[in-house]
Amino acid sequence: MTSILSAFAKDGPLAHVIPGFNPRQAQLDMAEAVGQTIAAKSSLVVEAGTGTGKTFAYLVPALSSGKKVIVSTGTKNLQEQLFHKDLPLVKKALGSGQKIALLKGRSNYLCLFRLEENFSSSAQKRHQAGVMLDAKSLSDLAAVRQWSSETQSGDIGELTKVAEDSSIFSQITSTTDNCLGRNCPDYGKCYLMKARERAIEADLVVVNHHLFFADMALKDTGFGELIPQSDVVIFDEAHQLGDIASEYFGQAFSTRQLLEVASDCLQQYRTELTDVKQLLKSAEKLMRAAGDFRLLFGQDAERGNWRQKIKQGQFARAFLQLNDDLKFLYDVLKMCVSRSEVIDNCFERVTELLSKYEVMNDVDRHGMSLWYETTRRHVVLHQTPLSIADKFQHYMDSSNAGWIFTSATLAVNGNFTHFTDDLGLTTAKQLLLESPFDYPQQSKLLVPRYLPEASNFNRGKALTNIAIALIKASNGSCFILFTSYRMLNQVAELLAEEIDNPLLVQGQMAKSILLEQFVEQKQAVLLATASFWEGVDVRGDDLTCVIIDKLPFSAPDEPLLQAKSEDVKRKGGDPFAQIQLPQAVIALKQGVGRLIRDTSDKGVLAICDTRLVNRPYGQVFLASLPNMTRTRDINSAVKFLRKLNKTET
Repeated sequence: MTSILSAFAKDGPLAHVIPGFNPRQAQLDMAEAVGQTIAAKSSLVVEAGTGTGKTFAYLVPALSSGKKVIVSTGTKNLQEQLFHKDLPLVKKALGSGQKIALLKGRSNYLCLFRLEENFSSSAQKRHQAGVMLDAKSLSDLAAVRQWSSETQSGDIGELTKVAEDSSIFSQITSTTDNCLGRNCPDYGKCYLMKARERAIEADLVVVNHHLFFADMALKDTGFGELIPQSDVVIFDEAHQLGDIASEYFGQAFSTRQLLEVASDCLQQYRTELTDVKQLLKSAEKLMRAAGDFRLLFGQDAERGNWRQKIKQGQFARAFLQLNDDLKFLYDVLKMCVSRSEVIDNCFERVTELLSKYEVMNDVDRHGMSLWYETTRRHVVLHQTPLSIADKFQHYMDSSNAGWIFTSATLAVNGNFTHFTDDLGLTTAKQLLLESPFDYPQQSKLLVPRYLPEASNFNRGKALTNIAIALIKASNGSCFILFTSYRMLNQVAELLAEEIDNPLLVQGQMAKSILLEQFVEQKQAVLLATASFWEGVDVRGDDLTCVIIDKLPFSAPDEPLLQAKSEDVKRKGGDPFAQIQLPQAVIALKQGVGRLIRDTSDKGVLAICDTRLVNRPYGQVFLASLPNMTRTRDINSAVKFLRKLNKTET
């Protein structure tokens, strides 16, 4: 422990590489607890309030341990920051020569085989999945091919000339379904395998939660893995784990999977198996059935209960047609096995899809949520377990590793039960570390009076009036965070007529560009929904006001929540207290955390929901939030902001 503690001393190694570094007791406490957990191969759950310095508090003992370490983050942004910024800094401070590696999911790496397959196909037929490629897709494909001759990593994040939402990415990356593995002619040059080799050789590997649990699910089935075995696993942004883990312990059946396998079959017919006319017929038939199935659902994205949906005649008939057409393609492929590696892969995928179909057709199975979601082009059917606690606990117990779970938002009213119960962390040590910030001096919490109810027609106008007063007082530099796009768009329209500040609205441009413009345009106002409630770090005078439209309860008809609630009821529990309330508290804490990011930050947080003060459960929210100075008077908040902006003496 001495070496860990000395790293955080006032004149220690970290102080030599970080200007203005000062020891913080909470950071020392966390570093000590992490070091002990690693040594004992036990488990630790720690909430480290904003400003604790939790990243260094786990990186120093992790690197000092001399053990193989996996660090998993909730977002790619934090993954990149850890690898490119924080880890090199800690390594420099400690004089460490340990190897580090960054490992992303396979969809982040160029697949050379699929690139050449699609490039050759486009050159021959200018077709993709039976549809003519448009000029933009052809241009993107050409840009990818040029970049492929220059890249060392194959990380498609380097592809700045191609839009993030380009349809070409699904054609030039692989999935677990269509990857040929060792049978691929480009296996020796595979960027994903090279990244995995670097991870195997490294002492510390940075991954993300989605990759971790996707890989864990693969290991559970006995198949190959991407993430190497380790002695230590550290989850940062651990509050996201429950939902992500449940997703990967379940199964999914989608029209995208159907279209992709049919597309690959069509491509094989055009290039390798021109004599098999039934391959063309069966693939096109499956593509039509998948398209017809999607058309039965509404145009807008939606989620719902699949058990209820399949009871409707038109959906039951269309779903049965998918099965018939899948079996037709299966029979055709069975006759073509061994004629090419791709055909063999397609046969395996169709076999797996038939198995998944049966899973989604078994609507009477207990302990599972069966639900669907739609995107603009696809339908995904999900089977999700209501609890993954036993499975995850078994995985941890058999790992012989130390496990650390940390976030700035894990506890609800000082209690970790909702988090530990979800993951089966029955024996984990728990540590709650307060933020070092002086919230009573640095901030003010406003809960405005006389607000209309959420369903009231005038609510949008009332929110706009509150926002205008605070925006003028803060001279912009304001986030307005919403729980729905409907209210976001309504307030955005009203504000555009009333204020001259630059308005940055989520959906108009990429998230990263929105944040850049917010910082550059000093009087800007940013309006956003869920993705801006967490993982956004704007410091100083650039952000002095955060307005939240209402408490972020999940919609009661959200299918997975509905299924979990029914399960809790059957066991005699209270779904609101055990599920909905803790989830909403964590989400609100994330939104609140956008305001004060440093010891010098000051500002006003407005939560425009009177349930915070007039409902008994409001006290649970308030007890879980930082100790800000509270007010119901908007004039008090305006005065606080004006003093910050020196517009009032």
